[in-house]
Amino acid sequence: MKKIACLLFTCICLIAITGHALAQDTSAMKKAMDFMTPGDMQKILAAADGKWSEDISLWMAPGQPSKSTGTVEYKMILGGRYQQGNITASFGGMPYEAVSITGYDNMKKLFFSSYVDNMGTGVLNMEGTYDAATKTITLTGTEQDPMTGKEMKMRETLKMVDAHTQVTAMYDITGGKEIKMMEITLKKM
Repeated sequence: MKKIACLLFTCICLIAITGHALAQDTSAMKKAMDFMTPGDMQKILAAADGKWSEDISLWMAPGQPSKSTGTVEYKMILGGRYQQGNITASFGGMPYEAVSITGYDNMKKLFFSSYVDNMGTGVLNMEGTYDAATKTITLTGTEQDPMTGKEMKMRETLKMVDAHTQVTAMYDITGGKEIKMMEITLKKM
């Protein structure tokens, strides 16, 4: 009888341990699914899919900005998880091309952007938050200043004015002071 009770106790313990492990596996699986599944934040990005014209103002120094135009085509990639932007423009008579990848990290609860172009060999990485009241994504990050070789702090705002208009602004942060470097008004084509 003692052996049967001991065997029964061992079986109950094994069942309890297995059940606990399965519950942990289910919790881990749910977390993994939440991390990998596109949601409302990815839908915000997807709303901008399509071709846009760009009216660009660029400040190289205080005063009157230089003006340019360009186009960008946005499309969601990798199952709606990220948005790729393919940008073409011209600055000072030089052709300009860039590629951006923008997304929302479901785990960190932050937007992020990586940007490369044909005017350098570095990458601008930024991350930040979304303000639903103003429909604005605000990103901060750093890149190397090609003039000084030093790290340069940046801030970018992406405001969704309406379904057909966006405004992007880029700021250099030097000595705790922001200087507007660029503003782009985008119109859906």
